[in-house]
Amino acid sequence: MRGSSDGVLAVGTVLVSRVNTGEMEEGNMDHITADVQQAQKCTLVCESSQGTPNDKDNSPLTGAVFKNPVCKVYKFQTVDSKWMLVREQMEECTLSFSIPRQLLHLYIQEDMRRIQELRDLGELSPHWDNLRKEVIGRYGQVIAAYQETLAELNKITGPSFKPSCSKAQRYLEFIPINLHTQRMRVTCPRQTDAFYDVITVGAPAAHFQGFKGGGLQRLLSRHEAEKKSFSTAYQCIYYSPEHTAKAQEVLHSVGHLQPLISGLADQLLQAAQQHSMAGLREALKTLAGKTEQFVHALKDELVKSALLALHAAQPGYVTKNQNQTLPGHQGHSHQDHQSPSQRGQQGQSPPQNPGHSPGQPSATDSPVVVCNNVDGGSQTAPIREDGQAPLKRQDSIPCHKEYDEEEWDRVWADVAKSLNCVIAMVDKLQEQEPINNNQEQPIPKQVLADVITSHNPEGDWREQLCPLVVRLKECVAEVVVRARRAMTFVLLQEAACSIPQGLFLKQRRDVVFSQALAALACGFVMRLYAGMEDKGFLRQLHLVGLVAQFESLLSTYSEEIGMLEDMEVGISDLHRVAFKITQAKTDDPCDLQPVVIGRRDHYTVEVPLPRLVFQTLPHEIKEGKALQVYPVLFNVGINEQQTIADRFGDISLQERINQRNFEILDSYYKSLSDKVPSECLPCFQTQTDLKDLLGTLGQNVVTKKRKNVEILWLAGTICRRLNGIRFTSCKSAKDRTSMSVTLEQCALLRDEHQLNKDYFIRALDCMRREGCRIENVQKNIKCRKYAFNMLQLMAFPKIYRPPEGTYGKVDS
Repeated sequence: MRGSSDGVLAVGTVLVSRVNTGEMEEGNMDHITADVQQAQKCTLVCESSQGTPNDKDNSPLTGAVFKNPVCKVYKFQTVDSKWMLVREQMEECTLSFSIPRQLLHLYIQEDMRRIQELRDLGELSPHWDNLRKEVIGRYGQVIAAYQETLAELNKITGPSFKPSCSKAQRYLEFIPINLHTQRMRVTCPRQTDAFYDVITVGAPAAHFQGFKGGGLQRLLSRHEAEKKSFSTAYQCIYYSPEHTAKAQEVLHSVGHLQPLISGLADQLLQAAQQHSMAGLREALKTLAGKTEQFVHALKDELVKSALLALHAAQPGYVTKNQNQTLPGHQGHSHQDHQSPSQRGQQGQSPPQNPGHSPGQPSATDSPVVVCNNVDGGSQTAPIREDGQAPLKRQDSIPCHKEYDEEEWDRVWADVAKSLNCVIAMVDKLQEQEPINNNQEQPIPKQVLADVITSHNPEGDWREQLCPLVVRLKECVAEVVVRARRAMTFVLLQEAACSIPQGLFLKQRRDVVFSQALAALACGFVMRLYAGMEDKGFLRQLHLVGLVAQFESLLSTYSEEIGMLEDMEVGISDLHRVAFKITQAKTDDPCDLQPVVIGRRDHYTVEVPLPRLVFQTLPHEIKEGKALQVYPVLFNVGINEQQTIADRFGDISLQERINQRNFEILDSYYKSLSDKVPSECLPCFQTQTDLKDLLGTLGQNVVTKKRKNVEILWLAGTICRRLNGIRFTSCKSAKDRTSMSVTLEQCALLRDEHQLNKDYFIRALDCMRREGCRIENVQKNIKCRKYAFNMLQLMAFPKIYRPPEGTYGKVDS
């Protein structure tokens, strides 16, 4: 789109007549024809028509996810006095409700697992046990609230969208506002049909919770700064977001890899039972790879230091170097001698030195025996004649042996040693086989002869391998138990020093992410369905992934700045999402609904396709390769509140968002250029090079200019040129969004399909007055008026103003 659009001031007549398109959609269809005669209004002859779906826009595949189409058909004149046929189609999406329902179910499952993991920590000292109970209680409250919300959502039937007037309803807070798809299909003489898609959705934000304290971006920054003081108050170690993310990653890795290793070990035994050396080698190769991945995941100082901190939080704790007390040493209170985990650097960040991780006692600490007693205090045992301080026993507390800080290294290394034993035995078995190959596998340098010779070389392969495989599985299981408890303790401390604000922010983030993911899934499915026959697009999809460009028209003033702060975090969190294409069980619409799996730090959306369609996909996609999406957000406020922000307020949030997301978009383009040939990208009439468009966008995001909507136009154009997914948002995706969508459509008609420039404004007003967007307004508020008044519109850029008679004061 070009800035010259602003200069077109012509108005004219629209003569309406019935148009026979030969293609009719199920739902409402209106026919509008623009003509050259002078007039102000565009009227409808045919209010609605019923037909059968017989084109790509209404295939059985799309019908599983997209519902209730509304269609408008126009006829516009081109520069060479020909006529183009333009059809708008707007639909609801079933994912508006199905994705949030699935996410709520996953949230509940994840939090219930966390509660069980906290209980599995075993016996803790009174201080830590009380914190655990408090955290479990908070999790229980969240679970109960989510279960109540899910039960209410399961009762809802009817339309597949949340109207803007319901944006602040509690039970609908996880549902995106006014989510719709819109497609413009253009038929021109001597040209193939072209179509342009956009997803419109209200800004993902926690409207029910409100914005008095700001949005997520501000709240999370403030909370992270406060957590250090919270950690002092709760006597916890302060763990940074990177530490807690690492703990969650370790928990996931061990939980994912343990059953894989166990299953592969069983496959190895099965191959041994069948005396299949090829099968044995193949199973061993996979088993070794997964075991090495498992060991690597645990090779982190955080695990080691967390194990020490956990041990310090148990009753009767004593370290190896705390076996003496100085003569005449007096007893100290609990505050004077806390356990290492309770000292927690007194609110300081964990040391980054690999030799001294969070919770690890310093060698300079006083050699006093610290015992976690029932009353939460510490006592110093009396000094014996030989200078040794005996531990004080209590019947209700088990006496722990000295904690050996190197024990974790030995347990962890046992996994690798056990794997080496298995490898050595397979090599030994291959030696015993008659040589029927040209090559023999070399025997590893480290052959554990004592293990191998203890088995009968002439015996059954399975009998010889079984004890070693069992030992490997036992070592893995022991490591998993320790690592899981250690990482759970890290998360307990993070949760404890975050109460109650941390869990409140987690709920807010869950709400915003749910809305954002529902919109993204809708856009991905629409783009996938549209590109099923485009080999270049499918190649790009599995080699690099797709860019998802969110256009926002929110102002940076009052409540909307809080919405934008929510939206920024929600869109950024979509980086944690991948997509996978699967083969549907049947062609039934229920089996074609996308499915969400995973946990908060990583979700996968599985998109099922009918068998015949699935078989046409590239091999990489059929094999289940994770398909990446790169979300970017660009915001330019255009209303009267933005005028206030520009003149008297702060627009730094908008500037930072645009600059940061330009960097992401530019990085995506460079990656795409390296991996995908340019012929895979779509062809456009406008020949401006993508690199030049990006350069212009880069200049605009750093230019100080009020209401610089060219940023949005350039970002949208680049997205389409990159085969991306286009989203447009404002507070409710109803009024400002409608102005933007119709403007983009008319600009595409002008730039790509030679719409006569004398009819640009007429076409624009026609779409705004009688098109799908005014129908969207009607669906949301039961009134065909955009929620603007004359004073507000005076602050809008001219090209974003609706025609006379289409706006007024309404409840939105």
